[in-house]
Amino acid sequence: MSEVAALPNSAPAIEATPRRLFAGVALVSFSSLLLELALTRLFSVVLFYHFAFLAISIALLGLGAGGVFAYVSRAWLAKWDLHRLGAAICLGNALAILAVLEVVLHVPVSLNLEWANFGRLTVIYLAASVPFFLTGLLFSIVFARRSGHIAQLYGADLAGGALSCLAIVPLLNWLGGPNAVLFAALTMAVAAAVWAAGPARRKLAIALALVLAALLAANHSGKLIDVVYAKGMRRDQPWMLFAKWNAISRVEVNQQGEAKYIVIDADASTAIMNIDPYAPEAAARARLMSAAAALVNLLRPQSKYAIIGPGGGVDVMRALVGGSRDVTGIEINPIIVNDVMRGRYADYVYHLYDLPEVRIHVSDGRSWIRSSPEQFDVIQMTLVDTWASTAAGALALSENNLYTVEAFREYFDHLKPGGMIAITRWEFRQPREALRVVSQAMEALRQIDGHISRHHNFMVISEGSLDEDGRAVTVLAKRSAFTAQEQALVRAYVATHGQLVPLYMPAAQSGIANRPPQAASHTAFRDLVTSDHPQSFAAAYPYNVGPASDDAPFFFFTFKTGQALRAALSGTGTGVDWKNNLGIIVLGMLLVISMAAVVVFLILPLLIYQCARRPRISPLAYFIALGLGYIMVEIALIQRFVLFLGHPTYALTVVVFLMLLSSGAGSVVSRRWLVRTLSVRWVLALIVAAVVAYIWLLPILLRSLVGLPFFAKAVVSGALIAPLGFAMGMPFPTGLRRMTETLPATSLSNPAGESTIEWAWAMNAASSVLGSVLAMVIAIHVGLKVALACAAAAYLLAAALTLQWRTRHA
Repeated sequence: MSEVAALPNSAPAIEATPRRLFAGVALVSFSSLLLELALTRLFSVVLFYHFAFLAISIALLGLGAGGVFAYVSRAWLAKWDLHRLGAAICLGNALAILAVLEVVLHVPVSLNLEWANFGRLTVIYLAASVPFFLTGLLFSIVFARRSGHIAQLYGADLAGGALSCLAIVPLLNWLGGPNAVLFAALTMAVAAAVWAAGPARRKLAIALALVLAALLAANHSGKLIDVVYAKGMRRDQPWMLFAKWNAISRVEVNQQGEAKYIVIDADASTAIMNIDPYAPEAAARARLMSAAAALVNLLRPQSKYAIIGPGGGVDVMRALVGGSRDVTGIEINPIIVNDVMRGRYADYVYHLYDLPEVRIHVSDGRSWIRSSPEQFDVIQMTLVDTWASTAAGALALSENNLYTVEAFREYFDHLKPGGMIAITRWEFRQPREALRVVSQAMEALRQIDGHISRHHNFMVISEGSLDEDGRAVTVLAKRSAFTAQEQALVRAYVATHGQLVPLYMPAAQSGIANRPPQAASHTAFRDLVTSDHPQSFAAAYPYNVGPASDDAPFFFFTFKTGQALRAALSGTGTGVDWKNNLGIIVLGMLLVISMAAVVVFLILPLLIYQCARRPRISPLAYFIALGLGYIMVEIALIQRFVLFLGHPTYALTVVVFLMLLSSGAGSVVSRRWLVRTLSVRWVLALIVAAVVAYIWLLPILLRSLVGLPFFAKAVVSGALIAPLGFAMGMPFPTGLRRMTETLPATSLSNPAGESTIEWAWAMNAASSVLGSVLAMVIAIHVGLKVALACAAAAYLLAAALTLQWRTRHA
């Protein structure tokens, strides 16, 4: 789980907690976090990748709401035996998870900003929160009644969450998204059997577990329970020929007319080539080579290619048909390579990915390029974006780091003399995506060579006149100027292919013939290139087309925040690019919803209770600060380690696993190590110092060690993350014990008490919700360094708040 983990009871002496209580806590934590991670994958498919971020908000708010309910209903709950209550909650939770799966798969939500869609989204939101509410309820009861074992219970909670991080990737790869949710329900039923005190309840729990196991086995092929609606449309249609899940995405093969397409997460698609590369038909060759992306094959016909995201093999086929005999493809999704291109449809594609001229690597494109010693004549990316979140919910609104200034520098560094990068993006009547590609390349060249004459280093060609539906636009960029021969070759090719429209050519800028017409879409590229300063140009341009960096890798968010809000309020947000920029609106909505939920369900009841009971509220600020700091550090570290580990899913698995496991260990030893308030302050000061140091040192260290093998990278990750996570696991349980020792007695067994201990759970959960959203808001607008700085400030505030402990209880 997150740092939210414990609610103590102030009873000074209690019975020893049995080991199965620890096992029950670990199993519930495992199941709940597994559900959260699996929901991010499901939300990316059935909704849109922006909405995958909802899983984090749903989980944390549900946990907090469970703590609030436990507090409000403590008198009623005190009548129940702990083990009977635990078994009943886990049984209900297992059934609730099954119900959530059916709701998510069967409720259609489209991209339209309509009240009906918001209503359906609300149904999904509320239904998905029920399992987390039950988990929060159970944990609040357990930690309140067994406060003498607070550190061990906290460690069991975090250990269970850590194990779910290790399990999610193989479960998604082997079982798929819906079955991963079923597995979460199965483990929750097993937890009910562990909790059960009597044989009758244990038999009931075991029977439910067996039923869920049988359902899981029957649904292994995905024929019984799978996606019904995705993006508001039914997916169980006859044109779907193949479907398979993994930790990266859900991949379909669809029949569209006579052609077949790979469809990723029911949205992004790539055509599957059905052309003999050694004997292409004239018509097929003409179609293939008439696209704007084929210009690079015209200029470098017999060259060495590196193609990032080859998908169904369109760019690979173009390179071969154009004359290349050395093509390297780097595809991140193993289903596309092994199950589609080399598996079921190998004959259909003429074994394209097994040809001697073609080498295919299953890896993250930038990470592979970054660590490769090879140099290429062409590095190419054509419409590489899956619009699909990874299993890392915190990364659902982040980009894949392919389109940053640092990435472009690495691409240029891996080019031979005279080599070029060729990037194709969607473009619109008022340019933004391809325009930002030029901005990125300009800044990268400025950092590399400084003095280069940049207005001779770019060509921009569109497949037709730009409109609001989007056209494929290819940007060619070199470290050296395009030669007169290259320019003449491109002008002649464009003249013979009437659908190609030059948006910017260096010859035109010099006054040479064939100057393109000066429509607004054309002048934007000219003005940017000749401005010699992309940041200044972007500041005055209506869209956000400034260079994106690894510190804020949000290339696709081209709307400026105010512009996105106006488009949403006026209902003018439409088109392909709106789908990308909707993330800003979703993020803003989550921030508003989270703040409203915190006020309505947590702060307002607390203020009402204060008027009636006059509890001490100030200790809660300590737990709010810890919640903000912990989640913001976690999100920033996941983003930082994506490039180093080579895959977003690896970053999730390694970083969250290490954070939870090391924090659990820190919690266990904190009872013995942190016996004085001064000790807690030293730990908090150490955390602040480490986070501040990581702001500057982490990018340098990870960049210098990127060439290590993966096992060595995992070891380095452990060395960098585990000590920090160990320290970050200490302050929370220590603060809870401090409240137990110094505040008036209260617990679920003593409902008359007037403590705010249960609220520590709720407030920490709420601050984690706000922190997760705030971390992304800060990263988008000012970068990850500032997000980490804010996390350090939160821990510094927590250290300052411990000063009240001494003055109040000296």
